Order: sequence, then C-alpha cells, then structure tokens
Amino acid sequence: MHVAAAKLYNTRMTNAGEKQGRPPAPLARKAARQRAFFQRMDAKALSDLLCQLADVSFFLKDRQGRFIALNRRGCDYCGVANESDAIGCTDRDFFPRNRADDFMRDDEAVMNSGLAILQRIENAPEGLGSARLVMTSKIPVRDAKGQVIGVAGISRAVEQLSPQRQHLSRLEQVVSDMVEDPGATHSTTTLAATAGLSASQFERNFRQAFGTTPRQHLLRLRIENACRLLSNSDDTVASIALACGFFDHAHFTRTFQRIMAMTPKQYRLAAIGADN
Repeated sequence: MHVAAAKLYNTRMTNAGEKQGRPPAPLARKAARQRAFFQRMDAKALSDLLCQLADVSFFLKDRQGRFIALNRRGCDYCGVANESDAIGCTDRDFFPRNRADDFMRDDEAVMNSGLAILQRIENAPEGLGSARLVMTSKIPVRDAKGQVIGVAGISRAVEQLSPQRQHLSRLEQVVSDMVEDPGATHSTTTLAATAGLSASQFERNFRQAFGTTPRQHLLRLRIENACRLLSNSDDTVASIALACGFFDHAHFTRTFQRIMAMTPKQYRLAAIGADN
C-alpha cells in the first residue's frame, strides 16, 4: 500500500508540474550544461579575475608542482616581481626547504587523493617563523576527462576574516609567542592560559585550526629557527640545539634529521654551498 501510494503521489506531482508549465530540470542536464560551458570557457580569464583580489593569494600548479599562475599576493609571498618570474618554478625555488616540502606534500596529497583541503589555518608563507596566520584551501584541478592535472589554492589573512577573527585571535597570540621565542619551554598549561582556554579546549581548538598539535607546531618552529642559525651563524651545532630548546645535541640531531631528511651538519654545508 505504501509503495502504491508513493507512486500515485509522484505521478500526480509530476503531472501537476507539467500542467503548470514548470517541469523540473533533471540534475544531470544541469551538470551537463555546466560542464559544456566550462569546456568552452577560457580558463585564463578566471585566473585574471583572481589576480584582481588584492587580499587573497591565489596559485595554480601543474602535476609536477610547477607554478602555472599566481596573483599579486602570491608573487609577494614568493618574492618575485611578477607572475612570469615564477612560472615553471616550484616552492623550493622560493621558500626554505622544510616549508617548501610542507607545501608540496599538501599539494601531492590533494592531487593523489582528489580531495580538497578546505579552510585550514596555518602560518603565512612569508619567511621563517611568521606569526601571521592565513586560512588556506586547496583543490585538485582536473582535465575534461576527469584526470587530475594539477592543484589550485587560495589563502587569506586571518585578520581579514572578520566573522572568525574573535575565535582565532587567541590562537594567533599563542603562535606569536611561539615565534618570538621558540626555544622557550612553552608548556601546554602556559599556552592554554595565554589563549584563555582550558588545556583540553586549547589542544582541541589548536588541532582543529592547524591540523597538528601545539607541541608539533612548536617543534617545526624550532627546526625553522635552527635552519636559520645553521645558515647565518658560526655557532656550533650543540649551542644551536640548546638555543632552539632541544635537550642536547643528540636529541636535536635526531629530530632535525627526521624532519629535514639530513643532519644539521649536512644542512649547513648545503646552505654554504648554495650561497657560493
């Protein structure tokens, strides 16, 4: 009875719609119309439009991670005068190795999985240890056959996201404290107090915003600081280890090698070679 009644109801509703001259357009037809339009569209026009967004960083990369397009803010992050200076280059041409590897790892994850990264909070790509936060989204770029051929992304400074500013400003102060002195202890209790949250709330909110724990984020900042000292100072590896908050030389070397895929000494030699 229920099935028969449902069929009768659907038939009546369809007939009623046809009598009113408003038959519902099938979703498949709408999707086909959309695909046909996108196939005819000049993608460069959309890229040019995104280049006009002064408060948003936009980039487009191919399957090998090479820049295909980026706007003015993206050029500023990469430190280039114009888009043509970045075309064909990768993140490693513009950012410290560990940051570039993080960006490229995310890009690969998006392209390999076909799944987007949406509205993730992270440090702005504007130099080592930036305290500024941006909200980043990345999506896979597909060709007409549905094959992933690249990745596109946008990011926007947190202070420009007024509806979310109040929620994130507390975490921004915590990140600022970490960046200012990454070698300090920065216990979870102290960081949570700075954010005005309980330890459990702080851990949960931080992980939701950054996709990592406060301790892991601090560790990355310490490694970034160590990279800067290894490149720009004559300090011994042992003294750099202590200055960056590591227990001892051995602990620092193990952690550095795990994150950077080379020892501190190897990194220093590579940095010196790159400058010569």
